[in-house]
Amino acid sequence: MIPRYTLPEMGALFTDRHRYATWVRVEILASEAQAALGHVPHEAVEDMRRARVPDPERVAEIERERDHEVLSFLAAYCEDIPESSARWVHHGMTSYDLVDTALGHTLAGAADLLTGAARRLRRVLTERALEHWDTVTVGRTHGVHAEPTTFGHKLAGHAFAVDRSLARLAAAREAVAVGTVSGSVGTYALIDPRVEEHVLSALGLAAEPAPSQVVARDRHAQLLQAVAVLGACVEQLALEMRLLQRTEVREVEERRTGAYQGSSAMPHKRNPTTSERLCGLARLLRGYADTALENVALWHERDLAHQSVERVILPDSLCAGHFQVTRAADLVASLRVDADRMRAHVDQTDGLVHSSAVLADLLGGGMERERAYRGVQAAANRTLATGEHFGASLAKEGIAPARLGPERFLVHHDVIRTRLEKLRELED
Repeated sequence: MIPRYTLPEMGALFTDRHRYATWVRVEILASEAQAALGHVPHEAVEDMRRARVPDPERVAEIERERDHEVLSFLAAYCEDIPESSARWVHHGMTSYDLVDTALGHTLAGAADLLTGAARRLRRVLTERALEHWDTVTVGRTHGVHAEPTTFGHKLAGHAFAVDRSLARLAAAREAVAVGTVSGSVGTYALIDPRVEEHVLSALGLAAEPAPSQVVARDRHAQLLQAVAVLGACVEQLALEMRLLQRTEVREVEERRTGAYQGSSAMPHKRNPTTSERLCGLARLLRGYADTALENVALWHERDLAHQSVERVILPDSLCAGHFQVTRAADLVASLRVDADRMRAHVDQTDGLVHSSAVLADLLGGGMERERAYRGVQAAANRTLATGEHFGASLAKEGIAPARLGPERFLVHHDVIRTRLEKLRELED
């Protein structure tokens, strides 16, 4: 988790101070339930509430002597609690009752932040797609001019991709919003299940149905898979923006600030650095998702092999994913679109992008398919070789096409716009 790719609201969830504050909250909630059951004095709970959240520096100092973070946290926390009450802290619990329940609460909050950023990206894509619904551009397959489409149609595809990712993220959020307060090896041997019910209800979490002392790690893997897929969808968008900003294309351009410097050696450069950065972050997210799968298999009821990994991949994945999605929305919102250049590119190949319409007309008129295809192809090859307009080449093949223009390809285009408008209604 580095500051360059961490926005403050997400980064705050993964600080030591926030983690210890959440641990204190779990401890107090568990003690409240224990007191209600008559297992812990009410006075002890009041003393716990009055105690300060331990300073991370103090926990680290104790941990250098004990080599156990939870025990060090408890020792630091209890320094601010009278001895008669301190002995009731963590009563009946094991370390991961505290750690995993707090983690579930934190991950749910992180998923909510990421969901908010993704919803904004969906909204911005939808709005700009409708803005440019009639902005004609050339569609490309294999990097080669294919047929006319519109820039709005391009953005619509990305909007629906983000919408699908939101559904995956919602399912993953439900999967990780889980905790357990079940004691060693998850049997509730030394703690009443009603304690768990109270803690999880207050935190808005579900219970691990068959705890093994820890929350199952397939849950965390599901979240990071959802983050990685969302990241790949952003990458697809950013890659399109990179390709459209090439010198030979220049159909769009990222917003530039007065501080922008494209190259240390070539003052003329206007590089698509934001889009490139978004693509690079997607590679990290895929790596984190793969590593999360390695954490699913633990020895017996639990081991600790996953812990060191999670300290890196959970905050890094969520911070990088949140940053990526937020910056993608900024990119799309401020993107400069050159509609005139887009239209010029439709005509750049002297009408060749209309070959499929000509072929369809010939087939509709009763011409045998092989003959029609060969005739249109011969005309296309002549245009490529000589530079004469496709219409003239067709005439030399004895083909008189109907009027050539992009409107022919957009006759049923509004069916897609209707779907896009329904997507926009989700934001209302």
